[in-house]
Amino acid sequence: MTTAVIALGKIGLPLALQITSKGQHVIGADINQDVVNLVNDGIEPFPGETDLQEKLDHAISENLLTATTNTVEAVSKSKEIIVVVPVIVDNDGIPDFSMIDSATAEIAKGLQPGTLISYETTLPIGTTRNRFKPELEKISNLTCGEDFFLCHSPERVFSGRIFADLRKYPKLVGGTDEKSNDLAVEFYERILDFDDRPDLERANGVWNLGSSEAAEMAKLAETTYRNVNIALANEFALHAQDLGLDVFSVIEASNSQPFSHIHLPGVAVGGHCIPVYPKFYMHTDTSSKIPKVSTQINESMPQRVIDLAENYIGSLKGLTVAIFGVSYRGGVKETAFSGAFPLVEEITNRGGKAKVHDPLYSESEIRSLGLVPHETYESCDIAIIQADHQQYSELSYESFPGAKLIVDGRNIIDSEKVSPTPLKRLGDGRTW
Repeated sequence: MTTAVIALGKIGLPLALQITSKGQHVIGADINQDVVNLVNDGIEPFPGETDLQEKLDHAISENLLTATTNTVEAVSKSKEIIVVVPVIVDNDGIPDFSMIDSATAEIAKGLQPGTLISYETTLPIGTTRNRFKPELEKISNLTCGEDFFLCHSPERVFSGRIFADLRKYPKLVGGTDEKSNDLAVEFYERILDFDDRPDLERANGVWNLGSSEAAEMAKLAETTYRNVNIALANEFALHAQDLGLDVFSVIEASNSQPFSHIHLPGVAVGGHCIPVYPKFYMHTDTSSKIPKVSTQINESMPQRVIDLAENYIGSLKGLTVAIFGVSYRGGVKETAFSGAFPLVEEITNRGGKAKVHDPLYSESEIRSLGLVPHETYESCDIAIIQADHQQYSELSYESFPGAKLIVDGRNIIDSEKVSPTPLKRLGDGRTW
């Protein structure tokens, strides 16, 4: 039996390889010809995913995985379809379905009777049933629940540890009808393995939530809850800073050059999940208040970080501010909703010169993002740690020549290593 995985990105390709690890053939479809070529050549198209290259080597050597740009053909040869095409939001928080709508139309053109389609892309509640089902039926001339079957099964994995997360967390599924529910459970039980989790209320495995709406909401509730927690932590941290409490690690040098190291949790919340999915929730629950306020707090953090810097340094006009990390988080080469971009904008608006360093990106790649590269050991007036790359834990005072202030947004720097001389410690660096 063949499965088609639509979109071979950082979720889709690992999912495809999980299926091939069970000896099942997969056709991966992607609109990016470069990605298709790399996969067919057995080369991982993005770095940082544990065991990805090893599993890709096995899949290619055993002829279990082929990649193509022809979605219609891939679907026509498959009995199961997994869709992980992204949905983004605009500046007003309105979901943009253009990419996944286009993929859905292509899927419908190649759809064969008896096929199961599972949307793993995180979606606003009701999207699977009310948006995709009618379109699939209209184009294919097939009836959902009779000729083909449809479910939602939200991905619940973390880039860098996807294969471990597939084993660790229950797989949530919800169909648009009872038969779709049953087929989805059978499919995912066949392709996934699960860790023993005595901490769960029921056995780890595939959990049938009964409807596509329930599965959609489960993911949005999970990410929105996390967004609210982050916002509350940011509120606590900012108020503690206003009160001068020890939740911050504030260090002052005893020599003639003023120097401080501050830990501020939550420079920004980045990635595809936490900044975006609460907006999916608010798209259907328009009366919600807490998610809206939490999003506003988290999106204000870059401005608050620069406010903090100006409180210690004064005006940024003419000063060089080095941002360490263009990735949205450590160890992942991905800039989606990275805090680096609003930080650069805020610094520039206040007359400062923003420069960016990231060990995962070359100078040319940083320039291609519209940013100015910075190197460690290059002079700067202020340094901001935006991403918790493991390499940054080794940074020392000599890494920031001329810096009078370091704002550690990820609590990754050892305060002792950034001490030019013996310092008076004003905080223990702990945070919520």
